[in-house]
Amino acid sequence: MSQPDAVVRLTDVVKTYQTGHVTVPALKGISFGIPRQSFSMIVGPSGSGKTTLLNLVGCIDSPTTGKLEVNGEDVAKLSDNAISDFRARNVGFIFQNFNLIPVLSAFENVEYPLLLVGTPPAERRKAAQEMLEAVGLGKQMAQRPTELSGGQKQRVAIARALVKRPAFVLADEPTANLDSATGESIVALMKQMQHELKTTFIFSTHDPQLMSHAEETFRIKDGELVEHKSHGVRT
Repeated sequence: MSQPDAVVRLTDVVKTYQTGHVTVPALKGISFGIPRQSFSMIVGPSGSGKTTLLNLVGCIDSPTTGKLEVNGEDVAKLSDNAISDFRARNVGFIFQNFNLIPVLSAFENVEYPLLLVGTPPAERRKAAQEMLEAVGLGKQMAQRPTELSGGQKQRVAIARALVKRPAFVLADEPTANLDSATGESIVALMKQMQHELKTTFIFSTHDPQLMSHAEETFRIKDGELVEHKSHGVRT
């Protein structure tokens, strides 16, 4: 598949793992591109290679062979230090367990990624405040994660992922620990943020509610791309 405006592009990507004398193929020559500013889903059963694929896209792991381009960069050419910096600046993460730092307030959790990339203090504070207000948590900035509901925690996680204006956000089962009503409000919020910030969201999910909002679906099975669907016009 060719995507001239792809934020992520995989070309004949193979990933194998060595377990003793046994070579285990996790991905078997996958090629596709994920369009910018899309709500894209990577789906597949456990053991399909989906988690391996997410780790590659998120620049946490690298292909055994093949080419992986993230935001126009051939990531295999980057050193370990350079890839860490590249990931910090270009990739936002949202997790099903929220992964907030419990000793930090909502504000400090959102500010933290900007601290890592050296954003000046005044700019950092302004961006964190504006992003928390954007996700509807202007009055909860001083609260710690233990004082927030599941939906509020995920809103903090969304604000944290978006505050550095990444090339894309990688969301792993972001609605899995939420009830259906809260999950729907979180999906609506992510759609709103995608529209307002022109952000790309890449999801791994089994949630039919979330999958119904997909603009692109990439189905993985046994380490291979078995189906790609485009679902119509993006907003």
